[in-house]
Amino acid sequence: MNTDQIKGALKDVAGKVQQKTGELIDSPEQQAKGVAKQVEGTAQKNYGDAKEKIKDATK
Repeated sequence: MNTDQIKGALKDVAGKVQQKTGELIDSPEQQAKGVAKQVEGTAQKNYGDAKEKIKDATK
């Protein structure tokens, strides 16, 4: 695993928590921020996955 995979997964989890918290406190703004953080985390994790595949392919 590389740092992009780890950071991406952590952002995704943090986004899910933020979204759920927004639902609990009835805050559409926090829900939207949580969803955005999930998207960002997923993109970063996918980037890390791609880097890892390239690294493995060049061995």
